[in-house]
Amino acid sequence: MARICILGTGAWGTALAAALIRQGHDALMWGRNPATCDEISRQHSNKAYLGSARLPEGLVATTDMALALDRAEIVLFVVPAQSTGDVARQAAAHLPDRALVIACAKGIDNRSGQTQSEVIAGQLPGHAVGVLSGPSFAADVVGGLPTALTLAMPDKDAAQAMAQSLSGDAIRLYASDDIVGVQIGGSLKNVMAIAVGICRGGGMGASAEAALITRGYAELVRLGVAMGARAETLMGLSGLGDLVLTCSSELSRNFSYGIAVGSGRDVSGLKLAEGVYTVSIANDLAARHQISCPVMHTAGLVLAGRMSAEEARVALMSRPIKPEIPTTSRDMP
Repeated sequence: MARICILGTGAWGTALAAALIRQGHDALMWGRNPATCDEISRQHSNKAYLGSARLPEGLVATTDMALALDRAEIVLFVVPAQSTGDVARQAAAHLPDRALVIACAKGIDNRSGQTQSEVIAGQLPGHAVGVLSGPSFAADVVGGLPTALTLAMPDKDAAQAMAQSLSGDAIRLYASDDIVGVQIGGSLKNVMAIAVGICRGGGMGASAEAALITRGYAELVRLGVAMGARAETLMGLSGLGDLVLTCSSELSRNFSYGIAVGSGRDVSGLKLAEGVYTVSIANDLAARHQISCPVMHTAGLVLAGRMSAEEARVALMSRPIKPEIPTTSRDMP
């Protein structure tokens, strides 16, 4: 069994740590908030993020980065995507030389346009950096419900070995070497979930939601391939699978955020929705790669307050009629 450090005491980090402890691994968490770390360690709960879920009694969290990383063989970065760089800089002085690093947050750095693995690699040169992503709700994982994820590493044999090591009764991992594809799928699906949520909040109907999911997925694939992803990866767990889950349940923060926006509710008190931070840089990347992404572009306008949900509906429904499957550049959406 591996010695694992989980950086981040939010919902996903806590759920992963609980699952790994139950599978017999030696897992220790790190977080910034002393009260949250104390609650996890002493009360075996994280009520702010996971409600009444009971955590394993062997799970311990600390604010001491050096202690958390001591002798760690695998380090999971599960802090919010826009904080990953800062945490990686802090971890650099304490990270064991042979530790494998796994990026678990879903988002693109909105300053640099880098993926999570690129952000981490920039701060921790010399360490192998992989990615864990796929259709998963923290509430399901902490409750021991079955979940399948993709684990990507530069070397597929290494990914396969780690997938076998970390898989258990509740979590099944599939190996990949398409690090770009796994991250693009996990990042852009958040933006699409917000768009579908806006559609739900605006009362536009199930047919419109299905259309947005489908056309949004087409955008996700076009942009992902342009950025170096493989199309077949985006058809898998970390692309289509994650998109379907995130657009189908209000357990998704991004979907719930979109519903609030579409219905005109105040969103200032809602929990972090990574898609809000990803949408602007994702649209910048689409422009840089000259990829047409009307759903993503329109979602960005709504989130920026430059367009209402109804105006977004009119804009998308008024676009020129094109073939569904483009055969030439002239036919692109």
